[in-house]
Amino acid sequence: MIGRTPRWIPVLVWGVSLLWAIPILGMFITSIRPPAEVIAGWWNVEKLTLTLNAWTTVWYKYPLAQGLLVSAKLAGLATLGTMLLTPAAAYAFQFLRFPFRRTILVIIVNAFVLPQQVIIIPLFQLWRSVGLIDNMISVLIPYVGLSFAWSIFLVKNFLEDFPKELIEAARVDGCGALSTFFRVVLPNSLSSVFALGILQFLFCWNSLLLPLLFLRTKAPLPVVFSNIVGTHDLNYDLQAVAAIVTTAVPLIIFIIFQKQFAAGSTARSGSKE
Repeated sequence: MIGRTPRWIPVLVWGVSLLWAIPILGMFITSIRPPAEVIAGWWNVEKLTLTLNAWTTVWYKYPLAQGLLVSAKLAGLATLGTMLLTPAAAYAFQFLRFPFRRTILVIIVNAFVLPQQVIIIPLFQLWRSVGLIDNMISVLIPYVGLSFAWSIFLVKNFLEDFPKELIEAARVDGCGALSTFFRVVLPNSLSSVFALGILQFLFCWNSLLLPLLFLRTKAPLPVVFSNIVGTHDLNYDLQAVAAIVTTAVPLIIFIIFQKQFAAGSTARSGSKE
């Protein structure tokens, strides 16, 4: 018999949730108040003026619509590419036998410790020589390539607990490596794939360094809003608007992927199609 949950646990969860909600509330209030009032603290209501000037300024002064479209393309394509390629690679490393399998896996996993700054100069020289500067491909390839280090590791760890009896049964039924992957392994590992998609989308959406260096005319939101931070002007309201717009889309995507993640978890029935 399962015991009742102690009362202090819901209280603790609600307390932590409120602590996390306070900065979000402050960011929203800052976006609808003049900077002169925010200097004294967004919680100060001695003089309260509500205005949407910051929202209209960001919309008309900065290429917000174009930045949203570019960010959606970059994050969406990079996430899709990672979700398509990573499960197959993890399946190969886990269940197939080929020369230098462990060596290649060690090299890929060791890319965990490789920061983006190390590859910036070689990548810039390569993209410039082949004419890919200011092309979305120059950002998409590093997005997908750099994600293999942790994404393959994540899905492979999930597949370590995958029932080997299903693999053997598929082989007895005459399934080859590709058929076993698409009909047995992939449908029963959707939860790890969708978890991978959530992490990859968040990484690509918030990435600033690569788009800032490789893109010129079409910049994503992080690059667009990096120009909002003023050196001398106290434009806290504009920065708050930028933070809200930048975080709104990942939050919506997370909610959508979370539903799919739950569906993928319940779909792990351990059966063949």
